Amino acid sequence: MAEPSSSQVALVTGGSRGIGRACAVRLAADGFALVIVYSSNAEAAEEALAEIRGTGADGFAQRADVADETAMGEVFDRVEAEFGGVDAVVHAAGRMPLSPLVDLDLEELDGVHRTNIRGTFVVDQLAAQRLRDGGSIVNFSTSVVGKYFPSYGAYVASKGAVEGLTRVLANEMRGRDINVNAVSPGPTATELFLDGKSDEQVDELAHAVPLERLGQPGDIARVVAFLVSEDGHWINGQVVRANGGLV
Repeated sequence: MAEPSSSQVALVTGGSRGIGRACAVRLAADGFALVIVYSSNAEAAEEALAEIRGTGADGFAQRADVADETAMGEVFDRVEAEFGGVDAVVHAAGRMPLSPLVDLDLEELDGVHRTNIRGTFVVDQLAAQRLRDGGSIVNFSTSVVGKYFPSYGAYVASKGAVEGLTRVLANEMRGRDINVNAVSPGPTATELFLDGKSDEQVDELAHAVPLERLGQPGDIARVVAFLVSEDGHWINGQVVRANGGLV
């Protein structure tokens, strides 16, 4: 994989934990300066930032609601002030409420759509306005979009919208040399995924994958690192199912 120059800058939402954190650390190791956007857990964000700085990379963490265009605009302002611009935006922030459709509180539906749909639109809109030419945008979907598991209705609905938005934006970036893709993880061992699942449920999901294990955050981070690298730049407007072969 081609090494990015030390002048490149990546912004990762949801970068304090789970897949987002793994992506941030991997990009830092690849030579990017890192900006972590987090929603509430300042301690986790500082721990992630310490790990990033341990690779020798520079960076900062800033709290912001991804669905708030003013707050996210302030993040981009600070990135430009401190680093001169941004070259890669990885939008990993999201919410995953699980409930049968018949029982789901509609306020919960509004919340997941605010974060997962409006949040993606806000982050992508700002990235489209302010990303340096030649850069990359990576959104996050889910392989459940193709599986339709019970209780995932609100989440699947929101991520279906993310996939559509990703493909539209890839076409709209014509002339800027910016590739736009979405990564669609399968079952991945994060706090978000494991929360509320029994050992039996986790084991069943692991064995549903032909590679017979859960994904690890690092598995997904490697895919993201490829998509934002020179080697992956020809991939554009795609949803990459990083799921160990789950179909």
